[in-house]
Amino acid sequence: MPTRPLQQKINKDDIKAYKQAVQYVNSFANTSFRHNHGALKKDPNYFLLRTKQFLELCGSPEKAFKYIHITGTAGKGSVSTLTHNMLVSSGKCTGLFMSPFVTTAIEMIKVNDQYISPEAFVNIVNQLRPIITKAQHTELGGPSAFEIFFAIAILYFKQMKCEWVVLEVGLGGRYDSTNIIEAPHATAVTTIDYDHTEILGKTLEKIAYDKAGIIKQGSEFFTTETRPSLQQLFRKICKQQGAVCHVLPKKRSYKARNILLATSLARVAGVDEASIEQGITITRMPCRFECIQDHPVVILDGAHNRAKMRTTVKNLAEIKYKKLTVIFAMASTKKDTSSVMSQIIPLADKVIIAGTEEADRKSIHPNVLLPLITKEKKRSAKIEIIEHPLHAIEKAIRDAGPDDCILVTGSFFLAGEIRKRWFPEAYVLQNRKSF
Repeated sequence: MPTRPLQQKINKDDIKAYKQAVQYVNSFANTSFRHNHGALKKDPNYFLLRTKQFLELCGSPEKAFKYIHITGTAGKGSVSTLTHNMLVSSGKCTGLFMSPFVTTAIEMIKVNDQYISPEAFVNIVNQLRPIITKAQHTELGGPSAFEIFFAIAILYFKQMKCEWVVLEVGLGGRYDSTNIIEAPHATAVTTIDYDHTEILGKTLEKIAYDKAGIIKQGSEFFTTETRPSLQQLFRKICKQQGAVCHVLPKKRSYKARNILLATSLARVAGVDEASIEQGITITRMPCRFECIQDHPVVILDGAHNRAKMRTTVKNLAEIKYKKLTVIFAMASTKKDTSSVMSQIIPLADKVIIAGTEEADRKSIHPNVLLPLITKEKKRSAKIEIIEHPLHAIEKAIRDAGPDDCILVTGSFFLAGEIRKRWFPEAYVLQNRKSF
């Protein structure tokens, strides 16, 4: 049951209109250039050209802001949020675009301390409908769902008269839709690891090269990546692009690395030290090792790749508990299931395999995961399949002792679905906040 009351009941007609608008946007496919075989679509620049054309049809609203552009395999959401909060704390009107969302689509778009309102979201989608139709009749074709969300964000930021915009890359960097911005004030790469290798490449160097595509002439570039070979790659690309390269000193914890990177970005944007400290203090993020209840402790964590799960395991080691139940799922697009499961499953006293069914958030079927998890679990651990996420968490809480721990992980989408038990979609839509 939800633990936070709604301020007031949100209008049912407004919710219906909002959900219809989201459904309309999601009806447009998100595809990688690697999976397109038409002559025009073999060039990955095709997607940048398509996004650029779409925004031109919208009146080129993206040219109105100062940008901070952030990518990386792990931590880019945290760094983006920290940087945004530091800018906001200093009094700068700042937009934030992130993906994916946790509970509902408005969470991708934020100005200062509130998400875009459902009403504003609907209005902008209605404004875009004829433009989308017009784009569909051009040689480059109509936009993807992600490109539409990006356009909604940019139009909203202009409507709200933002001075700064913090952009989190959707996937990779070089060919990501967000990379149509021409002159970011600063860019950053958090750390590099294996993720989306079927799209970005199967080596760390190829992945780093793709992410380094956000480096632009005249910008300041920052990274917390520690591998000398990748640092050298970044320095080389900065030199080629005419950007200033800052390789930040190594920090022991992921949290310290993220804070250092966000602090460096905020400083080059002119944020004072007091506002930086305030931004750190106020930063909370849903489903990033979020302790959402005590006795038993319930932790929601969207770790879905090797690097993120490594951090999750380190955080878990700092918590005292008797027994651990892991509620687990993985997105159907993931290829590195073993490298994720091998870190967390052996720690569990019980594993509940769950799933999500939405088209763009669909998980690997539990029956497929079952033999893989059986192989990784410790001998005494029990396994249960409960496909529905909310049924899975209810069963886990009923069976757990007050000193036990329940960890929901492996899928950002699974963590988001289960979070609705405490913060339902109506709460987020009404309050335009996650907490």
